[in-house]
Amino acid sequence: MSAVILDGKAVALGLRAQFRVQTTALAARGHRPGLAVVLVGENPASQVYVRNKVAACEAAGMFSENITFAADVDPARVVERIQSLNRDPRIHGILVQLPLPSHFNEAAVLAAVAAEKDVDGFHTENVGALALGNPRFVPCTPKGVMVLLQTAGIDPRGREAVILGRSNIVGRPMARLLLAADATVTVCHSRTRDPALHTRRADILVAAIGRPKMVTADMVKPGAVVIDVGINRLPDGSLCGDVDFAGVREVAGWITPVPGGVGPMTIAMLLANTIEAAQQAADRAAGAIAA
Repeated sequence: MSAVILDGKAVALGLRAQFRVQTTALAARGHRPGLAVVLVGENPASQVYVRNKVAACEAAGMFSENITFAADVDPARVVERIQSLNRDPRIHGILVQLPLPSHFNEAAVLAAVAAEKDVDGFHTENVGALALGNPRFVPCTPKGVMVLLQTAGIDPRGREAVILGRSNIVGRPMARLLLAADATVTVCHSRTRDPALHTRRADILVAAIGRPKMVTADMVKPGAVVIDVGINRLPDGSLCGDVDFAGVREVAGWITPVPGGVGPMTIAMLLANTIEAAQQAADRAAGAIAA
């Protein structure tokens, strides 16, 4: 029997009504959630991602601002613009679209975003808060995976979870979230000698390694939950994930498709984080008035 498809697109669409209610309530308090997206260069994939994020904001009744720079821009100009967004009361969340051109110090640019507006969860202050179990903003993709599991009624507690990839964007925060949910977590990476040895025992397998169709059916435990975070473009122009979907779906119990799985959940969690940032700003303003 084929695996149950975890339809991230459907779940994300279901969250839109909730987001609109929250946005309307905050706007009534003078804090309409606002997101600024900073894009440097003309990477086609990044341009598509940005358009999707802006469209999702507008559909949720949020304010959005799209700021673009040429690929050869002086990084100081980008940092200066981010600092002005930090001071802008209309903006509650700032997202710097990655990757940045090679002449940028990516860490320095991300550090320029105020921690209270870092809706991607990449600022060192927010990374530390997540590591200590008291997060302000959880990175959007791992957060989206956890919501997808919850929606499907899949409890990580006591399960073996294996993550392929140790990036700061997905792998590491994913491990922390699964640990917090009481899973037993193994992280595999480019220096892991035999990844399949680990993946075959995984009750929950998260693939985020950036290699097309790397995870094959013989690497998956029968009945496992397989979450494919990868998105890769093949020579024929089609998209695929890090998992061989056709083969693995005949072994797994649950599986996410690419596209339509984790991607829509990432955008949904970006909206959720921006709404939370606006809520925090409203609460700070109320506290200041009360004082």
